[in-house]
Amino acid sequence: MPDNKSSDGGELPKRAWVTLLTKQSYTPGVITLSHSLSKHSSLYPLIVLVTASLEHSSVEALNLEARHSNLIFRPIEPLLLPNGEKGTLIAERFADTWTKLRAFELFDYDVCCFLDADITIYKNMDEIFNLGLPDKMWIAAAHACVCNLDHDDWAPDSWKKENCGYTNLQHPSALETGSPIPSDLAPPHTLALLNGGLFLYKPHEELWQTMYQFFLTSPNLKSYHFPDQDFLAEFFRGKWLSLPWKYNALKTMKQWHPNIWRDEEVKGLHYIVDKPWQKRVASDGIGGHLGRDGATHEWWWDVYEEWKDQIQQDANLQLLHTLQRLVAEPLNEEMDKKQREENNAKGLPVPIPGSLG
Repeated sequence: MPDNKSSDGGELPKRAWVTLLTKQSYTPGVITLSHSLSKHSSLYPLIVLVTASLEHSSVEALNLEARHSNLIFRPIEPLLLPNGEKGTLIAERFADTWTKLRAFELFDYDVCCFLDADITIYKNMDEIFNLGLPDKMWIAAAHACVCNLDHDDWAPDSWKKENCGYTNLQHPSALETGSPIPSDLAPPHTLALLNGGLFLYKPHEELWQTMYQFFLTSPNLKSYHFPDQDFLAEFFRGKWLSLPWKYNALKTMKQWHPNIWRDEEVKGLHYIVDKPWQKRVASDGIGGHLGRDGATHEWWWDVYEEWKDQIQQDANLQLLHTLQRLVAEPLNEEMDKKQREENNAKGLPVPIPGSLG
């Protein structure tokens, strides 16, 4: 269970990590997020916001995990578009992401950092809470990567490498500084776009009421492709600080931004698109979206195996059984051979358009 005491016995500041779980398929991500925060000695709890749509087995898994980790379970009501309206989404997995905004209702905490359930921690990053926000109505987040090197047809024409907030950055300065955000720019300008997978904020009632009123009255909500992300970029126009990439390292950036990416500097890795727990990586090292994410997906499986070993030592077999049903089974020799053959037949990994590889 989380401890409210610091190493010297004093009271810890009221700070928390926050995530959202609405569907069973993301349970492995939340469990490994919780485990990785604990492994890297975070001082602060992970609050898991849960809606009634979550299956009972996943609720039980969270309660079992909370007995030996920093996890706090908190039921919430879903947040839906006003008047039953339907949005314009690029993927069905974004259908319930409006509920993420409920994180701003955690008024009993001074500072919170929201993390998507598909983020895993690889280094302690508690220092993010010490970042001073200019005002209680501000947030801090990392830029959205808009390179769109695979030319997805849902992306606007402006989404190209030369317009990305990470393209002109360099190592090592990018470890401490994000791209500046010109105050006169507004969405959909690419430098005004943030990634909603991680954001630092001060939850308080004035902010939530202002935000909720905007949610109820804005005519733009149903046009957003990335619901919560586009909402945050519009609502916090001119009121967000740019975070360094290492806190919200999108896995695609390993190939798309070698100008700044360093494996050993990643603190929070964001497993966007397909999730590592859905499929094992074959011995050819090919895995993930278009076959390019084998290395970072293997990192996740290493964390999962560490968690699994701990659970087995604690004889928490019910929790282990629940998670094993939600992750891909290990590959035996025959399965590995078949997967390698399938990868080869599909031409994986698919080269990045315009690359020399």
